[in-house]
Amino acid sequence: MKAWQHFKTVTYHKYLVMKGCFAVGLYWQGIVHDLSKYAPAEFLVGARFYQGNRSPNNAEREAKGYSSSWLHHKGRNKHHYEYWIDYSMKEIEGGMQPAPMPVRYVVEMFMDRIAASKVYNKEHYTDSDPLQYFRRGKNVNLIHPKTYRQLEILLTMLAEHGEAYTFSYIRNRILKKHFILR
Repeated sequence: MKAWQHFKTVTYHKYLVMKGCFAVGLYWQGIVHDLSKYAPAEFLVGARFYQGNRSPNNAEREAKGYSSSWLHHKGRNKHHYEYWIDYSMKEIEGGMQPAPMPVRYVVEMFMDRIAASKVYNKEHYTDSDPLQYFRRGKNVNLIHPKTYRQLEILLTMLAEHGEAYTFSYIRNRILKKHFILR
């Protein structure tokens, strides 16, 4: 039963992201978004830890101390800022550093956050939920400052002006005319 519920949740989330991506002209990204969630490495874990009100990755993390499903997922999906973490070649900085994300993946990440908020908040969803979740986030040092600003601009626009305005802005100003978010 949990496997079926997880399948429905993943598929509904994917549908919502696809719908958003299509609305702004990112057709291919909408089609292939989160396909790795159907791979056994992610799906079986998701079904095992499914709860319905939050990501199964968090439940796996609590049980095991890490999420094998998340590690698999973030390494295969460019709409996650964690995908864009690389080694620094600068002697002073050393270690890991975030790279800026291409704008089309920032837009897909934006759609992903809307869909996740809709899935988990259900009928209580508001356009400010994705921004509130983003602001509660941890590990902001792992996201490139430019990517952080771009995502925050879009989430704030969504909270203040709604989906129709924000999606139109993305389609006509950011993607169509290659306007760069700063």
